Amino acid sequence: MTGLFDAVMLSYDEPLADRLHARLQRVLGVKVKRLHGVQGMRRAYRLAAEVVDAEQFLLADADFVIATEFALPTVEPLAQGVSMRVWRARNPLNGLIYGYGGLKLIRRSALRQLGEAVDVLAALPGRTEFVADIAGTTRINQSPYHAWKAGFRECAMLSRGSEYGMDDAEAAERIAAWTAGGEGEFAQFAVSGAHEGVAFAREAARVPARFDKLNDPGWLYTRFTAGHGEQAIAG
Repeated sequence: MTGLFDAVMLSYDEPLADRLHARLQRVLGVKVKRLHGVQGMRRAYRLAAEVVDAEQFLLADADFVIATEFALPTVEPLAQGVSMRVWRARNPLNGLIYGYGGLKLIRRSALRQLGEAVDVLAALPGRTEFVADIAGTTRINQSPYHAWKAGFRECAMLSRGSEYGMDDAEAAERIAAWTAGGEGEFAQFAVSGAHEGVAFAREAARVPARFDKLNDPGWLYTRFTAGHGEQAIAG
C-alpha cells in the first residue's frame, strides 16, 4: 500500500526533531516531508494539506518516535466517511498508552475543511478512527519546557472535556495518571504542567476564549518561564 500515501512531520522547536525525522524516514522507507516553525497549530495542519501529493497521508509530530516494527505496506486506506485514523503511542513518563502523540493517517480534503476546536484535529469533518495498535512512543520530555507543555496542554484539554467524545470517567483516569507522578528525564516538569493545566481549565471555564491560548506557543513559553524558568536552567 506504500504508493497510496505521502508522509509529513510537523516540527516547531523540538530539540530532537532532526533525529526523529530521519528515523521516521528510515522506518517508513519513504521520503517524509517536513513543515518546520509554522506559527499556529491550525495553520500548520492546513499547510500540511498543501505540501502532500496524495489524498491520504501519514502525519507525525516532532516528538513521535516511530516503532521499528511499524510496517507501512500493511497500512490500509481510510474507509469512506473516515477523515483520520490514530495509532496509539506510549507515554514514557507515566505509562499511559492512547492516541495522545500518536501517528495519524489523514485526508488532505478533510484538512482543507478543518473547523474550529481547541484540540485542533477534533474539528475535522467525518469520523475519527482510533485503533488499538501502538505505533511508537511520544517523546514529550525533550526538554523541561516540552515536558511541562505536554502536561499542561493535555490536562487542560482533558479537564475542559474531550472534543473526541471521551467520557468523563476515562478523562479523569488520564488526568490522574498525568498528575500522579512519573519516571524519566524531566518527569517533574510534566507533572507540574499537568497540575497547572487542570487549574487553568478551571479558570478558563469562566472565559472560554482563553482556551485558545493552548495553541499559542509564545504564550505557553512565557507561562512556563514565569513559573519554572530558573528551575529549568538550574536543572
